[in-house]
Amino acid sequence: MGFSKASGASLSLKTGNKLRRKQMYIEDKKAAGKARHEARHARRKEEAKNPELRQERLEKNQPTSIDKKRIWDDVDDDSLGAVVDLAQLKRRRIEQAEAAAAAGPEAPAKDDEEDEEDDEVDSMLGSDDDEDDEDEDGDEEEKEEKRRMRAQRQPSVAPSTTSTNLDLTPDSLTLQFKHLFSDEPPPTPKILVTTSINATIHKEAQDLAAIFPNSTYIRRSGHRFGHKYSVREIAKFAKNRGYTALVVIHEDLKRPHQMSVVHLNSEDAAPGPTLTYSIRNYLPGKSLLGHGNATNHYPELLLNNFKTPLGLLAAKSMNTLFPARPELSGRQVVTLHNQRDYIFFRRHRYVFREARATEKNVVTADGKEMKGVEGIRAGLQEIGPRMTLKLRRVDKGIGRAGSEGEDALKWEWKAKMEKKRTRFNL
Repeated sequence: MGFSKASGASLSLKTGNKLRRKQMYIEDKKAAGKARHEARHARRKEEAKNPELRQERLEKNQPTSIDKKRIWDDVDDDSLGAVVDLAQLKRRRIEQAEAAAAAGPEAPAKDDEEDEEDDEVDSMLGSDDDEDDEDEDGDEEEKEEKRRMRAQRQPSVAPSTTSTNLDLTPDSLTLQFKHLFSDEPPPTPKILVTTSINATIHKEAQDLAAIFPNSTYIRRSGHRFGHKYSVREIAKFAKNRGYTALVVIHEDLKRPHQMSVVHLNSEDAAPGPTLTYSIRNYLPGKSLLGHGNATNHYPELLLNNFKTPLGLLAAKSMNTLFPARPELSGRQVVTLHNQRDYIFFRRHRYVFREARATEKNVVTADGKEMKGVEGIRAGLQEIGPRMTLKLRRVDKGIGRAGSEGEDALKWEWKAKMEKKRTRFNL
């Protein structure tokens, strides 16, 4: 009795003979592989004749991830809790302003003429006030010119698509945290790092303090006969001695569990805000395979994928903890990469080396090989520690105890915020 192939089902399921079923499964697998190979070979021939077909195929075959399904609030709001893409919001506002200017250019002109006539009638009154207004306008123009000069960026040959643009900071955020988003150049950071009372993670806290340049670690006394200083008292002590920020490390099960960053601001301003992060997956540098040792050079700082007002606040807070003048000779890079509201912290050292035979040359954003760096690749060596941060709370003052008033709590993470897997806050 011979075996016949039944239609509509796999041959390996239509026979009771185990050996024959195995042989039929192998034959089906070979046939499917051969069909795929022939289809791929034919597609390669067609794409060689017409390169546009390959480009269309690659654009269509983009994998669909949760990040690409991310949803935004469809509102014209740039407050702290709004989940809006500030780049798209700014672009939309510019388009609306241009449309309004193109729709009615005649009406504002008449209003301007009427205002000019009124100014001519009252030109003999309040001349001193006019001079003061001119001086104020000149100061504002100078400030705007300084702001514009600082906002200028050197164009990159291969620009990053995830880098954070702090120039998109909305005015509402600047008014709430005017000392953090000041137009003046930021001072050189000087950071005081301490722990919670009765802490046992002094080694881990010292490793975390070594991340921030110009930082000092001081043990927090928990002796029963000693004075237990509060965070507010420590902040006052640090501010009187010229520190710009206070970092408090909390522990759970003898591991770093939480980190609070208190910005101390200038002498005439109250301390704040305080950003509280939870720490997950902490891994010291010694536990990393092939880890390197850090030097005293100022590292470069990379802030990736912070797009909302809350994300820009977290990025600016971290930006003030590192000097604005990185020492490139140290070849150290600190990366804070936001993905789905988790901030991945990594610290590396890079080195330039010759490319291997199997490695391709560096390409630009257009996909063309970059000239001048042929045969050169960058190697990375992780220094550590490695950890994952998540923003939990933003307070106006010094944490929960130091915040007063109705607007003391600016933002707090709650479990209901994660009901939708495609909605993120940073």
